[in-house]
Amino acid sequence: MFQLDPAFCATSHLIGELALCQARLQADARYPWLVLLPRVGGARELEDLSHGQRGRLMDEILLAGAAVRAAAEALGRPVAKLNVGQLGNVTPQLHVHVVGRRPDDMAWPGPVWGHGTAEAYAAAALETALAAARNALGL
Repeated sequence: MFQLDPAFCATSHLIGELALCQARLQADARYPWLVLLPRVGGARELEDLSHGQRGRLMDEILLAGAAVRAAAEALGRPVAKLNVGQLGNVTPQLHVHVVGRRPDDMAWPGPVWGHGTAEAYAAAALETALAAARNALGL
């Protein structure tokens, strides 16, 4: 049975449920950033998903990219490049990051992980980003 690691509740906001994954907006206003968590109990690695689930995950990663772009556009900071990563070194539950990047973001061109301190969204910006992401995901 799928159980969300509490670390994700502390660092992200629920967007909604896709066919396979729970989609969440990372709580860092510096970057438009979605996290996809496959709702597969005990999954830690891509190999823990069935062949069909892996295909569905790829489809949802592409949807998440569109949602990242939509959220960034709604906030007036269009994405120049999408980064996709599946790490799990800190939180081992299987999850995929889809991050919108710009040449003027503070971590460019390096990775966003471990660069500075996350900045909370202002309430209005959070609602704007969530609404744009939900719309792009068809939720």
